[in-house]
Amino acid sequence: MYEEIRKSARAALLELLDVAALKPGQQVVIGCSSSEIMGQKIGKGSTPEAAKAVVDEIMPILKARGLCLEAQCCEHLNRALIMERADAERFGYEIVCVRPRPKAGGSFATAVYEAMDDPVAVEFVKADAGLDIGNTMIGMHLKHVAVPLRLSVKTRIGWESPGEFPAILAVLCRYPLEELILHPRVRAQFYGGAVCREAIGLALEQSAAPVCVSGDLFSPAAVESLRREYPALGRIM
Repeated sequence: MYEEIRKSARAALLELLDVAALKPGQQVVIGCSSSEIMGQKIGKGSTPEAAKAVVDEIMPILKARGLCLEAQCCEHLNRALIMERADAERFGYEIVCVRPRPKAGGSFATAVYEAMDDPVAVEFVKADAGLDIGNTMIGMHLKHVAVPLRLSVKTRIGWESPGEFPAILAVLCRYPLEELILHPRVRAQFYGGAVCREAIGLALEQSAAPVCVSGDLFSPAAVESLRREYPALGRIM
Protein backbone atom coordinates (compact mmCIF):
# COMPACT_ATOMS: atom_id res chain seq x y z
CA MET A 1 0.00 0.00 0.00
CA TYR A 2 2.65 2.53 1.00
CA GLU A 3 4.67 1.80 -2.12
CA GLU A 4 1.63 2.82 -4.16
CA ILE A 5 1.37 6.03 -2.12
CA ARG A 6 5.01 6.77 -2.87
CA LYS A 7 4.48 6.26 -6.59
CA SER A 8 1.40 8.49 -6.63
CA ALA A 9 3.16 11.25 -4.69
CA ARG A 10 6.11 11.13 -7.06
CA ALA A 11 3.90 11.27 -10.14
CA ALA A 12 1.89 14.22 -8.80
CA LEU A 13 4.95 16.23 -7.83
CA LEU A 14 6.76 15.60 -11.11
CA GLU A 15 3.66 16.59 -13.08
CA LEU A 16 3.50 19.86 -11.13
CA LEU A 17 7.21 20.60 -11.53
CA ASP A 18 7.17 19.88 -15.25
CA VAL A 19 4.43 22.46 -15.78
CA ALA A 20 5.68 25.05 -13.27
CA ALA A 21 9.24 25.08 -14.65
CA LEU A 22 10.65 26.29 -11.34
CA LYS A 23 14.23 27.46 -10.91
CA PRO A 24 16.59 26.45 -8.08
CA GLY A 25 15.91 28.46 -4.96
CA GLN A 26 12.20 28.87 -5.56
CA GLN A 27 9.57 27.83 -3.02
CA VAL A 28 7.09 24.96 -3.10
CA VAL A 29 4.37 24.75 -0.47
CA ILE A 30 2.79 21.33 0.06
CA GLY A 31 -0.25 20.50 2.15
CA CYS A 32 -1.07 16.85 2.66
CA SER A 33 -3.84 15.07 4.54
CA SER A 34 -2.83 11.52 5.39
CA SER A 35 -6.47 10.94 6.37
CA GLU A 36 -7.64 11.70 2.83
CA ILE A 37 -4.89 9.50 1.39
CA MET A 38 -6.25 6.62 3.45
CA GLY A 39 -9.82 7.27 2.28
CA GLN A 40 -11.08 9.07 5.37
CA LYS A 41 -12.21 12.65 5.90
CA ILE A 42 -9.49 15.19 6.54
CA GLY A 43 -8.48 15.24 10.20
CA LYS A 44 -10.29 12.00 11.05
CA GLY A 45 -7.68 9.32 10.37
CA SER A 46 -4.17 10.74 10.64
CA THR A 47 -1.71 8.06 9.49
CA PRO A 48 2.00 8.75 10.10
CA GLU A 49 3.07 5.86 7.87
CA ALA A 50 1.21 7.28 4.87
CA ALA A 51 2.63 10.74 5.50
CA LYS A 52 6.15 9.35 5.75
CA ALA A 53 5.71 7.51 2.46
CA VAL A 54 4.90 10.83 0.77
CA VAL A 55 7.78 12.67 2.45
CA ASP A 56 10.33 9.95 1.66
CA GLU A 57 9.44 10.26 -2.02
CA ILE A 58 9.09 14.01 -2.52
CA MET A 59 11.95 15.40 -0.45
CA PRO A 60 14.78 13.89 -2.55
CA ILE A 61 13.14 15.23 -5.72
CA LEU A 62 12.88 18.76 -4.34
CA LYS A 63 16.41 18.68 -2.95
CA ALA A 64 17.83 17.45 -6.25
CA ARG A 65 16.24 20.42 -8.01
CA GLY A 66 17.34 22.92 -5.39
CA LEU A 67 13.78 23.81 -4.40
CA CYS A 68 12.65 24.97 -0.98
CA LEU A 69 9.97 22.79 0.62
CA GLU A 70 7.42 24.45 2.88
CA ALA A 71 5.12 21.90 4.53
CA GLN A 72 1.79 23.23 5.74
CA CYS A 73 0.55 22.22 9.18
CA CYS A 74 -3.15 21.74 9.90
CA GLU A 75 -5.43 24.36 11.42
CA HIS A 76 -4.46 23.35 14.98
CA LEU A 77 -1.19 25.18 14.34
CA ASN A 78 -2.89 27.93 12.30
CA ARG A 79 -1.55 26.36 9.08
CA ALA A 80 1.99 27.36 9.95
CA LEU A 81 4.71 25.96 7.70
CA ILE A 82 7.72 23.75 8.34
CA MET A 83 10.89 24.59 6.42
CA GLU A 84 14.65 24.59 6.79
CA ARG A 85 15.98 27.37 9.04
CA ALA A 86 18.45 28.53 6.39
CA ASP A 87 15.62 29.01 3.88
CA ALA A 88 13.43 30.83 6.39
CA GLU A 89 16.25 33.24 7.15
CA ARG A 90 17.08 33.70 3.47
CA PHE A 91 13.50 34.72 2.65
CA GLY A 92 13.15 36.83 5.79
CA TYR A 93 10.27 34.84 7.28
CA GLU A 94 9.47 35.20 10.98
CA ILE A 95 10.17 31.99 12.86
CA VAL A 96 7.59 30.88 15.44
CA CYS A 97 8.05 28.50 18.34
CA VAL A 98 5.92 25.43 17.58
CA ARG A 99 6.57 21.80 16.70
CA PRO A 100 4.01 19.67 14.83
CA ARG A 101 2.68 16.35 16.08
CA PRO A 102 0.48 13.87 14.18
CA LYS A 103 -2.74 15.12 15.77
CA ALA A 104 -1.59 18.69 16.39
CA GLY A 105 -0.10 19.99 13.19
CA GLY A 106 -0.56 16.86 11.14
CA SER A 107 1.30 13.67 10.26
CA PHE A 108 2.72 15.18 7.06
CA ALA A 109 4.21 18.26 8.73
CA THR A 110 5.55 16.03 11.50
CA ALA A 111 7.24 13.72 8.99
CA VAL A 112 8.80 16.70 7.20
CA TYR A 113 9.99 18.16 10.52
CA GLU A 114 11.65 14.86 11.41
CA ALA A 115 13.28 14.52 7.97
CA MET A 116 14.74 18.03 7.70
CA ASP A 117 18.22 18.96 8.90
CA ASP A 118 17.32 22.08 10.89
CA PRO A 119 13.53 22.56 10.73
CA VAL A 120 11.64 25.59 11.95
CA ALA A 121 8.07 26.81 11.69
CA VAL A 122 7.00 30.08 10.10
CA GLU A 123 3.60 31.73 10.05
CA PHE A 124 3.34 32.83 6.41
CA VAL A 125 5.11 32.29 3.09
CA LYS A 126 4.58 33.36 -0.51
CA ALA A 127 5.41 30.24 -2.48
CA ASP A 128 6.02 30.03 -6.22
CA ALA A 129 4.08 26.76 -6.60
CA GLY A 130 2.08 24.42 -4.45
CA LEU A 131 0.69 20.91 -4.23
CA ASP A 132 -2.49 20.24 -2.25
CA ILE A 133 -3.05 16.58 -1.39
CA GLY A 134 -6.48 16.25 0.17
CA ASN A 135 -8.05 19.74 0.13
CA THR A 136 -5.76 21.22 2.77
CA MET A 137 -6.27 24.84 1.59
CA ILE A 138 -2.74 25.97 0.69
CA GLY A 139 -3.93 29.00 -1.30
CA MET A 140 -3.14 31.46 1.49
CA HIS A 141 0.55 30.56 1.15
CA LEU A 142 0.87 31.06 -2.62
CA LYS A 143 1.81 34.26 -4.42
CA HIS A 144 -1.18 36.45 -5.23
CA VAL A 145 -1.46 35.37 -8.87
CA ALA A 146 -1.60 31.58 -9.10
CA VAL A 147 -2.76 29.35 -11.94
CA PRO A 148 -4.59 26.18 -10.82
CA LEU A 149 -3.34 22.92 -12.28
CA ARG A 150 -5.38 19.76 -12.44
CA LEU A 151 -3.32 16.59 -12.09
CA SER A 152 -3.98 13.21 -13.61
CA VAL A 153 -4.33 10.08 -11.48
CA LYS A 154 -3.46 6.52 -12.47
CA THR A 155 -5.17 3.78 -10.50
CA ARG A 156 -5.99 0.12 -10.41
CA ILE A 157 -9.43 -1.04 -9.39
CA GLY A 158 -8.42 -2.36 -5.98
CA TRP A 159 -5.83 -4.21 -3.99
CA GLU A 160 -7.34 -7.68 -3.87
CA SER A 161 -10.89 -7.48 -5.24
CA PRO A 162 -12.70 -5.54 -7.99
CA GLY A 163 -15.36 -4.95 -5.35
CA GLU A 164 -13.06 -2.30 -3.88
CA PHE A 165 -13.33 -0.09 -6.96
CA PRO A 166 -16.61 1.74 -6.26
CA ALA A 167 -15.17 3.14 -3.02
CA ILE A 168 -11.91 4.10 -4.73
CA LEU A 169 -13.79 5.79 -7.55
CA ALA A 170 -15.99 7.69 -5.09
CA VAL A 171 -12.86 9.22 -3.51
CA LEU A 172 -11.34 10.13 -6.88
CA CYS A 173 -14.56 11.74 -8.05
CA ARG A 174 -14.33 14.26 -5.20
CA TYR A 175 -11.37 15.93 -6.90
CA PRO A 176 -11.01 17.95 -10.12
CA LEU A 177 -8.76 15.65 -12.12
CA GLU A 178 -7.20 16.34 -15.49
CA GLU A 179 -7.51 12.67 -16.39
CA LEU A 180 -8.35 9.36 -14.72
CA ILE A 181 -6.01 6.67 -16.02
CA LEU A 182 -7.44 3.25 -15.27
CA HIS A 183 -5.70 -0.12 -15.34
CA PRO A 184 -8.66 -2.44 -14.77
CA ARG A 185 -6.87 -5.06 -12.67
CA VAL A 186 -6.36 -5.33 -8.93
CA ARG A 187 -2.88 -4.96 -7.46
CA ALA A 188 -2.70 -8.65 -6.54
CA GLN A 189 -2.89 -9.58 -10.24
CA PHE A 190 0.12 -7.48 -11.20
CA TYR A 191 -0.08 -7.74 -15.02
CA GLY A 192 -1.61 -11.21 -15.29
CA GLY A 193 -5.18 -12.43 -15.32
CA ALA A 194 -8.23 -10.96 -16.99
CA VAL A 195 -9.02 -7.26 -16.93
CA CYS A 196 -12.34 -6.16 -15.44
CA ARG A 197 -14.26 -4.49 -18.25
CA GLU A 198 -17.15 -3.59 -15.92
CA ALA A 199 -14.86 -1.19 -14.06
CA ILE A 200 -14.32 0.76 -17.28
CA GLY A 201 -18.04 1.29 -17.66
CA LEU A 202 -18.38 2.40 -14.05
CA ALA A 203 -15.53 4.91 -14.43
CA LEU A 204 -17.04 6.36 -17.60
CA GLU A 205 -20.40 6.65 -15.90
CA GLN A 206 -19.23 8.37 -12.72
CA SER A 207 -16.03 10.27 -13.49
CA ALA A 208 -16.32 13.91 -14.52
CA ALA A 209 -12.72 13.73 -15.76
CA PRO A 210 -11.78 12.08 -19.06
CA VAL A 211 -11.03 8.38 -18.61
CA CYS A 212 -7.99 6.73 -20.18
CA VAL A 213 -7.70 2.92 -20.14
CA SER A 214 -4.69 0.63 -20.32
CA GLY A 215 -4.30 -3.14 -20.09
CA ASP A 216 -4.09 -5.97 -22.67
CA LEU A 217 -4.30 -3.60 -25.63
CA PHE A 218 -1.62 -5.22 -27.76
CA SER A 219 -3.14 -4.87 -31.24
CA PRO A 220 -5.29 -2.52 -33.32
CA ALA A 221 -8.05 -5.14 -33.16
CA ALA A 222 -8.03 -5.08 -29.34
CA VAL A 223 -8.22 -1.29 -29.32
CA GLU A 224 -11.07 -1.28 -31.83
CA SER A 225 -12.97 -3.87 -29.81
CA LEU A 226 -12.67 -1.72 -26.68
CA ARG A 227 -13.85 1.38 -28.56
CA ARG A 228 -16.90 -0.46 -29.89
CA GLU A 229 -17.81 -1.66 -26.40
CA TYR A 230 -17.33 1.80 -24.85
CA PRO A 231 -17.96 4.51 -27.46
CA ALA A 232 -17.58 7.25 -24.83
CA LEU A 233 -13.97 6.19 -24.16
CA GLY A 234 -11.81 8.78 -25.86
CA ARG A 235 -8.38 7.92 -24.49
CA ILE A 236 -6.46 4.66 -24.60
CA MET A 237 -2.92 3.95 -23.34
